[in-house]
Amino acid sequence: MAQPIRVAVSGQPNCGKSTMFNAITGGQARVGNYPGITVDRLEGIYRENDQISHLVDLPGTYSLTSYSMEELVARNVIVDEHPDVVINMMDATALERSLYLAVQLMEIGAPLVLGLNMMDEVKRSGVTIDTEKLSKLLGVPVVPCVARVGQGRKELMRAVAEVAAKSKGQWTPIRLNYGPDLDPILDRMAALIADAKFLTTRHDPRWVAVKYLESDEQVMTEGKAAGPTHEALLALCAEAEETTRKNSATTPDAIIADWRYGFINGIIKQGVVVGGDELRRNNSDAIDRIVTHKMLGPLIMLAVLYLMFQVTFALGAYPQGWIEAGFGALSGLATTYLPEGYLQSMIVNGIIGGVGSVIGFTPLICIMFAMLVFLEDLGYMARVAYMLDRVLRIFGLHGMSVMPLIMSGGIPGGCAVPGVMCARTLRSPRERLATILTAPFMVCGAKTTAYLMLVAAFFPGNTTRAMFFVVLAAWAFVLLVSRLLRSTLIKGESTPFVMEIPPYRLPTLRGVVLHTWERVWQYVKKAGTVILAVSILMWAVMTFPELPEDTVAKYDAQKEQIAQTVKAEHPQANEEELAELTGDAQKGVEDDQNEAALKYSVAGRVSETLTPLTNLAGFPWQANIALIGAFAAKEVFVSTMATAYSMGEVDPEEAQPLSEKLAADPAWTLPAVLSVFAFMLLYTPCMVTVVVIARESNWKWATFSVVGGLCFAYVVAVAIYQIGTALMA
Repeated sequence: MAQPIRVAVSGQPNCGKSTMFNAITGGQARVGNYPGITVDRLEGIYRENDQISHLVDLPGTYSLTSYSMEELVARNVIVDEHPDVVINMMDATALERSLYLAVQLMEIGAPLVLGLNMMDEVKRSGVTIDTEKLSKLLGVPVVPCVARVGQGRKELMRAVAEVAAKSKGQWTPIRLNYGPDLDPILDRMAALIADAKFLTTRHDPRWVAVKYLESDEQVMTEGKAAGPTHEALLALCAEAEETTRKNSATTPDAIIADWRYGFINGIIKQGVVVGGDELRRNNSDAIDRIVTHKMLGPLIMLAVLYLMFQVTFALGAYPQGWIEAGFGALSGLATTYLPEGYLQSMIVNGIIGGVGSVIGFTPLICIMFAMLVFLEDLGYMARVAYMLDRVLRIFGLHGMSVMPLIMSGGIPGGCAVPGVMCARTLRSPRERLATILTAPFMVCGAKTTAYLMLVAAFFPGNTTRAMFFVVLAAWAFVLLVSRLLRSTLIKGESTPFVMEIPPYRLPTLRGVVLHTWERVWQYVKKAGTVILAVSILMWAVMTFPELPEDTVAKYDAQKEQIAQTVKAEHPQANEEELAELTGDAQKGVEDDQNEAALKYSVAGRVSETLTPLTNLAGFPWQANIALIGAFAAKEVFVSTMATAYSMGEVDPEEAQPLSEKLAADPAWTLPAVLSVFAFMLLYTPCMVTVVVIARESNWKWATFSVVGGLCFAYVVAVAIYQIGTALMA
């Protein structure tokens, strides 16, 4: 068998790179992390005949100059791991811009295959791209593709095999001219680098020289540690800047970019593109005149969000009912066939009651994920970022903060973990930190589960409106806290917003289903692992220690007294009628006993300890327990509440849904409900998010997110409850 080919798949954001990677590998990618950092590393395998190719999907990057973590990772994989071939996926509707990365890959000498994606859109626009001529002029294979339907994947991999066989691991950099001002200085710098063997174990000498002129932070940091040649190169950089400012009134890095684009334009104008000098996005531009309009745009955005909730509740109610009925039947079976005792209680109340409550919301989460994926693939989310930039800047954030906030749950169903990680695309450390600290306020998929339960219980006739206002409240708190942070702890100027707006593309059914399933599976897997473990733990702390025997005996005596009284009052009743009458009469005593047992347990004692504080915020004592458990994962709030309200139930067939139990509990007044809503929104992030915040910043800020979030949430909850209670008095 031939030696496996190591392939890196690169490309600019929104070019279809990951879509083609999934098409090539069959969606069976293995997810890992790059060493020492938290950027996801996707790897997959492609087999054809006896040849195996190992592919790695690089983060999207516009260039090989390291500005963001993604750009740094993409470049380091290419430079350090030295793949046999690099596939550079390009957006054919923006050929000039896409070729900018390709030219830089050619400058470092990487064996290259160009995948010209979205050729179907090019054809529809009436433009023709001569891929054979482009291949001849660049000296690399160019393969036309339509990644969303997998077209071109086999041709790409055949080209990869041919390039790997031809190059045999040898890299051959091309030499671009950068004009009379820079070329002589570049030659001197390259000679100096080669003679001193300065960083040449990793890089081509001329490429190092170009990076110095571009003020590439990582290369210059490496150079500073590599020896005195660094100072000599800095002196030549200063000479280059003096020359370019004097002759062209600009900087070396700007001239380098201009000459690269000049090289690209020279190729395109040799008949590569027929039907226009550039590809225009007329349809997208026409739609954007309405969708991103100053007045209509925000209204459309709010309407889309409202419609998402309307569809979610309308369609999800039926399968949710089926799942709840299924778990109810499962509880009945467990009660029937398992002997009474701890095992039955743990399975019925802890596992089925806890995990089943979380799984019951899967249809709603699935529908919401599907709509979010559709909007992402459509290109609408980039428009949301563009529109919100004007608002975010007022509050000290950045337009690029929108995507981390949306990923964290700005549109419900996200997760704060990838949201916090996504914030590394912000170049300003201050804006990045403000985004990281406020992203956990959003309504993530875990919080969505809790809110869906609470909304169904307390606002059954206005579920859509209630969820809509919860999301608006999350955005409002993010903006207010960001402004507070940026005015006190994280002061500094805002940076300009630059973002590519991709054209609208109709998502494929396969793509939506695949990406939705990935997110739903993560939710289900979490329910079957973390939430299962925490549910069992919470059952244990809500069960032990049990009430003392003398206390149980008092309750038994009360129930026996009730039974005797009922029998005396209904002497003509048969045994079945007596049992029914006695059960109804004893229900209050049983409820009191169950509540006493819960309060006597470890969880109950912790709740009682917190009661003097939480009474100010109006939390029912069961919520105290659930909010503590929810620190592990916010879905645990639902499972713990389900366990707390089901402890002591004997007949699962007569058990009410959790939402009905909550609605029937008089402790849940409207001010208390709103207080818990606010506290859930703002308090401590889940454990995994805290760890990620520490990785992305440091443990000082991670601790601040825990303590600061908890204190802020408590103050807001107390204010809501006290003011609400006063108004209702």
